[in-house]
Amino acid sequence: MRRWNGWGDEGFNLAMPEQGQDFLASRIGSGRPLADATLDSVCAKVPETRLTRPADLESLIDTGPEARVRHARGQSLADWLAMRSGEFGVFPDGVAYPTTSEEVQTLLSWAAEQHIHLIPYGGGTSVAGHINPVDKGQPVLTVDMSRMNRLIDLDTDSQIATFGAGTPGPLVESQLRAHGYTLGHFPQSFELSTVGGWVASRSSGQQSLRYGRIEQLFAGGRVETLKGTLNLPTIPASSAGPDIREMILGSEGRIGLITEVKVRVTPLPEHESFHVVFFPDWESARTASRLLVQNRTQLSMLRLSNALETETQLALAGHPRLIGMLERFLSLRGAGEGKCMMTFGITGSRLQTRNALKEARSICKAQNGVYTGTRLGDKWAAKRFTMPYLREALWQMGYAVDTLETATDWDNVDNLLGLIETSLRDGLKDQNENTHVFTHLSHFYSQGCSIYTTYVFRVGDSYEETLARWQTLKTSTSELIVNNRGTISHQHGVGKDHAPYLPVEKGELGMLAIRSLCSTFDPDAILNPETLVK
Repeated sequence: MRRWNGWGDEGFNLAMPEQGQDFLASRIGSGRPLADATLDSVCAKVPETRLTRPADLESLIDTGPEARVRHARGQSLADWLAMRSGEFGVFPDGVAYPTTSEEVQTLLSWAAEQHIHLIPYGGGTSVAGHINPVDKGQPVLTVDMSRMNRLIDLDTDSQIATFGAGTPGPLVESQLRAHGYTLGHFPQSFELSTVGGWVASRSSGQQSLRYGRIEQLFAGGRVETLKGTLNLPTIPASSAGPDIREMILGSEGRIGLITEVKVRVTPLPEHESFHVVFFPDWESARTASRLLVQNRTQLSMLRLSNALETETQLALAGHPRLIGMLERFLSLRGAGEGKCMMTFGITGSRLQTRNALKEARSICKAQNGVYTGTRLGDKWAAKRFTMPYLREALWQMGYAVDTLETATDWDNVDNLLGLIETSLRDGLKDQNENTHVFTHLSHFYSQGCSIYTTYVFRVGDSYEETLARWQTLKTSTSELIVNNRGTISHQHGVGKDHAPYLPVEKGELGMLAIRSLCSTFDPDAILNPETLVK
């Protein structure tokens, strides 16, 4: 059963090892958890619905309190605090569960007639406020796409698969695997997020070096709009004017509801493995990662942790005896204090992967990297989709955890990374509170890379105080990012949380173009209002 007030399956918990608790306490102090609201108490706060369901839609729409609670928030830290405190603020008036594109079009027509605001809902994994209803005096209907979750067609000649937009990651892969294919799109939210949500938010998967980001995988599809059905044909390449697919990518529900997604798939690889190298310092590690990607070494994924993230990961890993042995071995090899951990994946045929591993090891060795094989890489692969559960473990200890991510050019990586970490580390100093901050580079390009920073702080004496601490850290650092050559989001999207910072990145004319596109398809602004653009 999925948690109503947190991440994932309530039957799964990620335990925090004792040495991990000691590690955090030594850096930011011991935490004291806040009390959680109950589902029953929150359901009792849900107001009467403002929707009057017509007979032909009655079976599609649930106006019960629990469904409305479960669809009222995403997974940002602000959402987490709202769910845990029980102070949601605004609830949708109902939740629709369409099963066909035609039913989605019927919902759109009804919403236009009644001026009902529609919010598309995929896996509910947004960390930027995409799916949160706002109070604008109109009824709100959340459209849950989860029943449109099957492989509709597979063209093996063109290697194009068509999915219902509500298909979550595990079902995408299991249905393709049965035919010998993979999409290869593995965001950390893979367990819950959907193929339609990936397109709507311009998602990036952990193995994008091999398979590409979602914009490379998105071949076409079907979008239901207030003006009718928009069909996107699957053409390999075209110079016939602007690409309509690009208008849908990152549109976040403002243009229409994506109902079918056509994606470029790949035969299952013959071999795949994940490897770990430790470097003596950040400069050598960063240089190695840049050379690997600019040399076009055939890796499927690459992740580089800075010294503090490396220290944190080893402290939270458990198995202190084994970690101690590893630390001693690395120290003897010149990778002691200040070391940085690189994880990389190789995927493909036996010949491809053998050559890729040889080349990667050679580049890393030239930067004094210490190769440690696949054991740590296997552990990363086994746990790569479970890290969001860490928020639950930390919450029970009295800590809040959140992330900020961006991307910038190589010549600005160190500068921006330092600014981000300093802003977060010092953000609560005036309250005599410390913040534990660490970073990794998670997606790589010849031009630059993404920067993914995690920060942990103690919860306050109340939910209000905790929210204020988060807002201080989030706001100041987001402003810093966009004013220092960083994107406001490399992979999480804009939503409502990041919308205030978008004009700095897009410029006045760019924002005019985006607003004009939205108003063309939705002149009355009933689709996901205040998301992407205000």
